[in-house]
Formats: sequence, C-alpha cells, structure tokens
Amino acid sequence: MASSTEERDRLYRETLLAPLRTSADYLPKMGGADEVDLTGFTALYGADPLYHWMGFDSPLMFAAHKAAGGMTSIYRQLGIGCERLFRQVLKDELGLSEDQVKWSYEILPETEDETKKARILSLDGRVEVGDISDADASGRVADWIEQQRAALGISVALKGAVFEVRQGYKSADSKRQNADLANAAQALGHGYLPVLAIMSTQINMVVRSRYLIGNWSVLLGTVGGHDPLHSTFDFLRDVVGYDIVGFFQRNTIELRAGVEHVLRRLLEAK
Repeated sequence: MASSTEERDRLYRETLLAPLRTSADYLPKMGGADEVDLTGFTALYGADPLYHWMGFDSPLMFAAHKAAGGMTSIYRQLGIGCERLFRQVLKDELGLSEDQVKWSYEILPETEDETKKARILSLDGRVEVGDISDADASGRVADWIEQQRAALGISVALKGAVFEVRQGYKSADSKRQNADLANAAQALGHGYLPVLAIMSTQINMVVRSRYLIGNWSVLLGTVGGHDPLHSTFDFLRDVVGYDIVGFFQRNTIELRAGVEHVLRRLLEAK
C-alpha cells in the first residue's frame, strides 16, 4: 500500500506542477504579436528616447514585466493543474473512465447561416451515479447529490453532478458569470447538479451568492469543518473517498520547491 500511495502522490504532484512549469518560460509580448526576450526588450525600449532617458530599458524593468504577466500565468496554470487533479481523483477513486469524467454539450447557432457551426461547451468533471460500480461509493454520491438538491431547492431529478473546478475565483467578470449560469441551466436540463469546486478559499462573496441563486452548489477549499456540502476537500474525502488534504500535507515540501523554482525563473532579469 505504501508504494501505491507513493506512486499516486508522484502522479498527483506532477499533475499539479507540470502546467506551472510552463510559466517559468513566460516572456512578455510588449504590445506585439511575439514574445520578447531581454535583448529584444532592451532594443525596443532603448530605441525609445523617453524610455531610454528615464532608464526604462533597464533589465530590472524587463524583470518587472516578466513578473507581472508571469503572475497571471501562474494562477491560470494552477487552475489547469487543479482541474486535472480533481478529474484524476474522480477516475482513480470511483473507477471511472476518461470519457465518464468528462461532460460537454452542443449549442446550435441562433441563425440558419450554414457557415456558422455549433459550439461545444464543456465543464471540468462529471460523476454519474450509474457509472460507479462500487455500491458504497455510489450510495455516498447519490446521498450527497440529494442533499445538495434539497438545499438549493432544485425540483428536477438528478442522475449525477458536473463540476467546474477552479483554483480560486476573485474575479467579478460578468461575462464569465453569465456563461457559468448558462452552463448550470444546461446541466440541470441534462439531469446533473452543477458544482463549482474551488480548491482555495479565495472567492468573491458577491459572486458566490449569485452562483448559489443560480442553482450552483459552491464548494470551497476549507479545512477542518467536516462539511462535504460546502468544502471541496471534505467532499473529496467523505463522498469520493480520497483524503486530498493528506496528499497536500505529505507533499508540501516538493510542491513548494516546484513553485519556488518557477518564481525564481520568472523574477530573473534575463
């Protein structure tokens, strides 16, 4: 069992860190179409009289641009890693296939214009009760969905849940919210509970309230509350069956070292 745990930890660490490593090579575009390295940046800003006179063609300014854009990249890549990790846990713990943990739906064009194609939209994960062969796990998931359905006042019968997984949600971008609310309507129409699974505790509380009103179950990365109806980590432990907090605690040193390497690369003036 120990070696199995070690192998699983190694897979999960890589699932989280691999996207983040791409941020280490981030280069700013400086308003153009192509990425700009230090040499290109120095030439670009050095040729601008004001920027040269003011010292904006300094390698430190280049490092600042790298850090600013790279920080956005790091958060985005952490979100990708969390999405992949969440889906992998569903597969490993519930015995689901890659196809079973994915969900998408088609939106037909609003006009009869033959040049416009249907759009395929997807969420980050799916659990359908009927796909789970283990009776205990199937029962836990079914009970959890029923509790969420009652708490949200959803009247339609549900056969499973679909998940939108994010590392955090500080933005109040109305376009994204409207798209997610449309996803919720589609999910319910297909018999799935829509679940927003946040892996951190970082969320705009006004946005959270809007999602709840829109029939989304909202889970946060809280620890210690023993509340699988509101905690992503408790849901994964008590309902899915995997102690993800234990994984993070066992692997904190390696995960922090991986992020430290990326940050140091981003902050280099080269």
